[in-house]
Parts: sequence; C-alpha cells; structure tokens
Amino acid sequence: MLGEPTYRRLFLGRTVSLIGDGIAPIALAFAVLDLTGSATDLGIVLALHSLVLIALVLAGGVVADRISPRRAMLGADLTRTISMGLIAALLLAGVAEIWELALLYAIDGAATAFFNPASNAIVPQIVPGSRLQEANALLSFSRWLGKVAGPVLAGILLALGSPGSALGIDAATFAISAACLWGVRAPGLRPEGESENFLAELRHGWREFSSRSWQVAIILSLAISNLIFPGAFLVLGPTVARESLGGSSSWALIVAAWGVGGLLGGFVALHIRPRRPLLVSEGFVMLFALPIFLLAIPSATAVIAAGALVGGATLSLSEVLYETTQAQQIPPETLSRVIAYDWLGSLALEPLGLALIGPVAAGLGVSTTLWLSAIAVTALQAAVLLVPSVRRLEAVVGDPTPVPPPRPVEVGD
Repeated sequence: MLGEPTYRRLFLGRTVSLIGDGIAPIALAFAVLDLTGSATDLGIVLALHSLVLIALVLAGGVVADRISPRRAMLGADLTRTISMGLIAALLLAGVAEIWELALLYAIDGAATAFFNPASNAIVPQIVPGSRLQEANALLSFSRWLGKVAGPVLAGILLALGSPGSALGIDAATFAISAACLWGVRAPGLRPEGESENFLAELRHGWREFSSRSWQVAIILSLAISNLIFPGAFLVLGPTVARESLGGSSSWALIVAAWGVGGLLGGFVALHIRPRRPLLVSEGFVMLFALPIFLLAIPSATAVIAAGALVGGATLSLSEVLYETTQAQQIPPETLSRVIAYDWLGSLALEPLGLALIGPVAAGLGVSTTLWLSAIAVTALQAAVLLVPSVRRLEAVVGDPTPVPPPRPVEVGD
C-alpha cells in the first residue's frame, strides 16, 4: 500500500498528526501546572477539549460528507496548526493565561471533531476494496505508533526545552499533515447542488447508522466500555502502580506494553482475512480487559505488562476489522456521518466515567472496583456476540459496489 503515492501521503500525514496528538496532552499538562499548579485547572482544560470534540463531531461528519473528507481534514489541520502555534507562542513569550490555554485547546478539540470522521471516511475513496483491510491495518499501526511515539517525544522535548517549545513542535506536526494531505486526490462523491439541509443530513446519517444492528450493538457496548475502562486503566492503574508495583517506572512499562500490543495487532491484521470479521473481532476483543483483571489482583509488573500487550493487540485487531467492515457496508457518500455517530457514541460517556471512578473506588476500594470493571467490560463484549448479525455478517470479497441500505429498525445496532 505504501507504494501508492496517494495512500502514502495520507499515511504520512495521519501518522505525523497522531504523533502530535500524543505530544499535546503531556506538554499542555506541564504548561498548566507550571502556570497555576492546580490539578483542577488542568482538569478543566482537558475536559473542555473533550466536551467540545463530543459536541461537534456530528457536525464534523456532515461537513466532511458535504465538502469531501480531504477538505475537512485540511481545514482541521490548518486550524490546529494555528491554535497550538498560538499556545506555544504565548507560553514562550511568558504571557499565557489559563483561560487562553483553555480556549485555544478547545479550538483544537473542535478541529479534531471535523478531522476524525473524515480521516476514516477518506480511506475507501482512495483504496480499492480488495486492499481496504490492508490500508486500515497500516493506519491502525500509525494510530498506535502515535500513542507510543508521541508521549516519548513529549518527554524528550520537555527534558530538552519547555512546554512551549514542545507545543511548537506539536503545531508543526499539523502543518506537515496538511502539506501531505494537499497532495491527496480523492474523487468527489456528491454532485453539486444535491446537499440537504443540516438536520436532514443528520437524520440520513442516523438512518444509515441505526439500520444495521451489528453496528449499533458494537457502539453501544463500546460506549459503556468507555464509561468504565479508561477510568479503571488510566486512573486506578497508576494508583495500583504507586501503592503496590514500585511507582511510575512500573506504570510506564505497562503503558508502553499496551502501545506495543496495539502495533502488534495492526501487524496481525495485515495478514488475516476472516470470512466473518465481526465474529473474529468481537471474540478476540473480550481479552482487552485482561490488564484490568491483573491490576485487580495485583499481579507482578511483568505479568500486567504482558496482559496489557495482549489487550492492546486484541483491541487494535478489532478496530481494523470493524472499520474495514464498516467501509465495505456503508455507502461512501454517507460514511463520514455514520463514523461521526460512532465517535459520539464511543466518547459520550467517557468524561463521566473519568470523573466518577475516583469516588467509586473510594467507596468500594480500588481492587473491588477494578474487579467489577473488568467483569463488566468482558460481559459487554460477550453480549455483542449474542447479536445474530455480528456473528453472521461476512466480509465483502473484491471491490464492492454500493448497495441500498437495509430497512431501518426500531432497536439499534
């Protein structure tokens, strides 16, 4: 795939921007703490970014379908270049105020809401259907690479310089991404003058989303899983590491293993072509809660890291198989909107879970909360396999032609 110039530009642009996404939260955290020393201020800045992203992601899907995913991605990258560049300039000049950081990072979140649906929807426009899984596997590899390389690069930049200089590099990654996307050529999918009004396009996207029971089932399980898993892993995980595993170095090893597992899952996805991809993906993804089980014991650091490796690999593989199935089954002209509903459903409850996990653990105890979290997430993934369309849907062989969507149903996906 990387031998194809158009796909190579997309791959390079997305990889560089994802590394930037990995730099930003770490560098910004230290910038906020340097300014005020307040964890509350940091929480407000990060939460505002997340809430704006969630609020605008449906609009991002509509816009991408209207003007083309490529243009939506370009606009988002240019906006992120400016917003993060301004944060860097304010910090380097020593005149930054906390409200300015919050506002500019919220603008970054808004731009990300337009970038994310488009970045998935553009793939079937430039890749033959027979190579779609390979293309998605490579992009999954880049996504997980960003999760590993971004934080590592942030640490190096902070050690050598300051949060302002690190965020300046972050802004540059988005400029590089835009330059790569400028050379991408994707066919237009909608003739001029055929746009509906905004609400009608949202309703059309919802019909395409809700008419497929396999899609709704997976996103419902993911929504509840994201209410539980991020808090258990990212909040209680470091707590266990500090109290029982020797501190930050142990936690760094576990998180790194999670990222390496994601890279491994993308590599596996390059080499398998299951006849029933959702059956395979949902079967394997039940293992992604394994590190939570091991933290609940808690096991030795090396054992938890091995569990994180397996968990990251199964999640990455599942993502590739799901995204490929989605791109094969959804009409291209509505794919951005459908993906936007995915993003909304997947992320909507995550901030609530992050806010509640601490009080829940204080009441029940850290170990009990981790056990309950791991059991609940595993049961959710097992329940998805009870949906007949998840078990029975077969992969499209060759280059599919768009087919009329199935009749909408009352009970979603």
